[in-house]
Amino acid sequence: MTGYVLKCLVCDREFPDTYTLTCPYGCQGLIRTRYAAKQIILRDEPGVFKYSDWLPVTGSIPTMAGPVCYKSKSLAYNLGLSDLWIVFSGYWPEKGAFAVSGSFKEFEAFPTMQRIAGKTKRVILVSSAGNTGRAFAEVSAQTGQPVIIVVPESARDRIFTTTPADDVMLITISGDYTDAIILGNRICSLPGVFPEGGAKNVARRDGMGTVMLAGTLAMGTIPDWYLQAVGSGTGGIAAYEASLRLIADGRFGSKMPRLLLFQNEPFIPIARAWQEGRREIKDADMPNAINSISQVYSEVLTNREPPYGITGGVYDTLMATKGIMGSVSSKNAREAGNLFYSCEGIDPDPAAAVCVAGLIQTLRSGIINQDEKILLNITGGGYEMGEKELPRYVKRPDMLVTKMTPFEEIVTAVQKWMKTYA
Repeated sequence: MTGYVLKCLVCDREFPDTYTLTCPYGCQGLIRTRYAAKQIILRDEPGVFKYSDWLPVTGSIPTMAGPVCYKSKSLAYNLGLSDLWIVFSGYWPEKGAFAVSGSFKEFEAFPTMQRIAGKTKRVILVSSAGNTGRAFAEVSAQTGQPVIIVVPESARDRIFTTTPADDVMLITISGDYTDAIILGNRICSLPGVFPEGGAKNVARRDGMGTVMLAGTLAMGTIPDWYLQAVGSGTGGIAAYEASLRLIADGRFGSKMPRLLLFQNEPFIPIARAWQEGRREIKDADMPNAINSISQVYSEVLTNREPPYGITGGVYDTLMATKGIMGSVSSKNAREAGNLFYSCEGIDPDPAAAVCVAGLIQTLRSGIINQDEKILLNITGGGYEMGEKELPRYVKRPDMLVTKMTPFEEIVTAVQKWMKTYA
């Protein structure tokens, strides 16, 4: 018997998990996990699996990857903050951070792969802008579980692992992240292939939610503010859902943290829709999308189809937390990343630099008080240290395609590769 059930946020009905991504009764909204454990007790499990009370898994995968939270001194002093806490997700052994892919996407990948175990013999497919694909490739390399990964051609060099990823089929497509998503969805129509699900996957959301758990447990209370840079906004949803569980736990306070999320200008569809009070993202929110995406500092923050208006999505999350959706320039993000490096002594992922820039911008505008308890999500980093200390195997693409490549060619290649795992 598992320690959780799934619940539809539209019809309120509950049902068991069969690697379910949507409501089995046909509702169009996110599903959420309801755990039997009302109060979380950290388990004697490796890495992220210490939070298994609130992860949709049975068992664990050996890993040291998990979020690490500490109270900032140097950056806090520089910004005049008295209660700034940093959750670092990346490779920083000195702090006990061992996400070897350099990204908090490992916290999603490990529970997702463990959730799959025993539930299906089909092959999972991941569409990614780079960080998620690298994280799933790392888990595959460690476990031997097969994965198909589709990324934009510009992200091909970001798919590296610490062990050869022999059970990964890597497909690159000329285009952007959304083009990778579209192609991935088409490949998922093939027998034996199914999507990992993105925001619809409770294992991914609850895995990301461990960042809020780690921060709250370190601070002893739920923060006043939670800050993160977002492409799809799924991390914000995850932080909100984790906060709901922490409030119900009863030991960490009853006040919901306010979410402060940021996008990277000039590609800011969620920010535009939110600031105009709309539940829907329109094409007008993404003018000259291709050109805009080419100008961002962090390409992983460029999702043209985020889970914004869906029930339980980003819009509902921002409403429920009295949240704020902002945006920062690439110039400010680059400068903020340099400041973080000089203050904290570790290189942040470009997406994390966007978040630091957002914090600086928000402080200048007076939205955050300097004595409030702030949880800053540094979603990735430590690449320089990882490159020096860890083995690195760059996964060569198994197939390079364009939007003009006949789908039949892709089908033939995928089916040939899958025969190994049938």
